[in-house]
Amino acid sequence: MQNGKKIQSFTDLDCWRSCRVVRNCFSGIIRKLPVEEKYALADGMRRASRSITENIAEGYGRYHFQENIQFCRISRGSLFELKDQLITAFDEKYLDVGEVKQVSLLIDKALSLLNGYINYLAKAKNKNNPKNDNSVHEPEVLYRNNNSEFPDEPINLPDPPIR
Repeated sequence: MQNGKKIQSFTDLDCWRSCRVVRNCFSGIIRKLPVEEKYALADGMRRASRSITENIAEGYGRYHFQENIQFCRISRGSLFELKDQLITAFDEKYLDVGEVKQVSLLIDKALSLLNGYINYLAKAKNKNNPKNDNSVHEPEVLYRNNNSEFPDEPINLPDPPIR
């Protein structure tokens, strides 16, 4: 649950919603950039801004904590990429200080919410994996010997190698 509501879709996540605000903000910034930045700064901003929400959505759809965490980390990296591109736009005099500060605050809020979601997923993963390791475990099952002389004796299988 998030804010007392059951999460039924990635669109219910506060971090996704905050990243959507950032993405929409960058759509407006991209429209203001000069034509010569169409295939450079504008393209990078477009890709990174779309990546932040897309990776949260894709991770959510994986249904495995570790995969979800990894996609959220990619999203976090894209937020930092956007912050750098914002600074580049300022350095090139495409944006003023006020715009940069305002958008930086939106990015910082999105980062904070995303980090909180990543921490939540990590705790949930550890809660569901009390051994706190990354190995895959089969349920404990007795493997039977097909030898008819000893039908009820389990086969002693060696432990799989640790990688």
